[in-house]
Amino acid sequence: MAEYITTLFFIFAVIDPIGSIPVYLEATKEFDIAHKKKIAIRASVMAFFILLFFIVIGQLILEGMSVSLDAFQISGGVILFLFALTMIFGDGKPEQEKNRITDYKHVTIFPIAIPSIASPGAIMAVVLMTDNHIYTIQQQSITTGLVLVVIGITCLILLTANHLQERIGSYGITVISKIMGLILASYAVQSILSGISHYFGHV
Repeated sequence: MAEYITTLFFIFAVIDPIGSIPVYLEATKEFDIAHKKKIAIRASVMAFFILLFFIVIGQLILEGMSVSLDAFQISGGVILFLFALTMIFGDGKPEQEKNRITDYKHVTIFPIAIPSIASPGAIMAVVLMTDNHIYTIQQQSITTGLVLVVIGITCLILLTANHLQERIGSYGITVISKIMGLILASYAVQSILSGISHYFGHV
């Protein structure tokens, strides 16, 4: 049970639903309340299917390219670590993605569904966490279910985004996003160390 809670917390950290609030608010500022709710729900559904696609197909693509598990763990860890650094030291995911909004008619897919919710870091994380060589089908199914739970939480957060921003404030959102980045960085380093250790253990 503790393992599932840890996994759930990590998925929450890598998706960073709270960090998506400013992006969502900026992207939907031209819409009324009813349309904002539709966008939040549709973006969450799309983000889940994007992550599900990489859970199912991601490893097959890598194996088709003859990429070893060790190389994938190390490279994936590096990418996650760099992504985490942007959350910790950069301007933050919200500002970067708000600046990319140019068309308010298609914001459901970009930037809300991807890359705000289904970010590159989240995609890499779910592929790593559902590796066929490490995890059983049952474990992968549970992880997929936990991803769905976090996406559901994300949807609820976006539906109440205006209220949350008023309560937490932009500064509070930034602080939470940086904490999530720190947790993600720790997981990334562990992935790199595991890949290196496993590789030299078989050399």
